[in-house]
Amino acid sequence: MRFVIVGAGRVGLRTARVLGEEGHEVTLVERDPDVADRARNEGFEVVEGDASREEVLVEAGVEEADALGGLTGDLNTNFVACTVAKHRGCRTVMRIDEDYREEIYRKYAGEVDEVVYPERLGALVAKNALLGGTIRAIADVAQHLQVVELTVTEQAPVRGYSMGELQLPANARVLAFGKAEGPLSIPRSDESIEAGDRVIVLADFDVLSDVRQIVVGDAVEHATAGG
Repeated sequence: MRFVIVGAGRVGLRTARVLGEEGHEVTLVERDPDVADRARNEGFEVVEGDASREEVLVEAGVEEADALGGLTGDLNTNFVACTVAKHRGCRTVMRIDEDYREEIYRKYAGEVDEVVYPERLGALVAKNALLGGTIRAIADVAQHLQVVELTVTEQAPVRGYSMGELQLPANARVLAFGKAEGPLSIPRSDESIEAGDRVIVLADFDVLSDVRQIVVGDAVEHATAGG
């Protein structure tokens, strides 16, 4: 596949590396000559210029690209580049660095295919490590909503109950269930809950501690969770 990445800074260059390692064709757009040279030294094709100008994106091959990532630290540049690419049939991904605010998301989410928050994703990985092996944050869905994976412990209040008997707070829903190392699936009401089983829950931040108490119990594990 062919990708245009706007911004050859920390986020853009790392994204380009991953795509390049997987065999994709990547062109970077960067206005800073020194940053552009650094990307060229790594073997990337780079177009120097302002990505908010349509002719620069055309030079970078946006008309033939499968997707464009607006990954600079400038929200306006990212948005304009995504808008141009969207009109040419590209999938568009836009970076937002500001702290998650619902109005920011709503303003831009309908205009692009995906909004990403690199700093928040990094914080999510760190939080997984801090929470330990019994609970793993999977995704922040909205300002006050998170999808988490919880591992049932021997001390869990729900151990031995069935999924039909599992009662969570009003602002929490079970999305999937997996037996120990088995695959995740839509839970059946008659499935028993045992130590090592995994429960995927969508929950409001305010009730996450209550959900953990119900599904995990008071046990504290110091194993590092995956990111």
